[in-house]
Amino acid sequence: MLVIAKTVFLLICSNVFMTFAWYGHLKDLSDRKWYVAAIASWAIALFEYLFQVPANRIGYTELDLPKLKIIQEVITLSVFVPFVVLYMHQAIKLTNQSLV
Repeated sequence: MLVIAKTVFLLICSNVFMTFAWYGHLKDLSDRKWYVAAIASWAIALFEYLFQVPANRIGYTELDLPKLKIIQEVITLSVFVPFVVLYMHQAIKLTNQSLV
């Protein structure tokens, strides 16, 4: 259980950095050139990987790859939804609208 707890903790940390790297620039750097946002995102993503790689290596000692990936995806949504609502100030809603 300790391995899974460590894995989940590291994956949560990784996902917080990942979410800010991928989407934080939309709010914070929207007035800057795209390459400034890309460089800032790369810098943030370094910390994502510093948590992600150990999380996967630790988790893989007790979990098979599909289980590890499912945990990762559940954590991704669990981090993303509060980020969208609390940081980006956007509502989460289900609609029947077409994306096209």
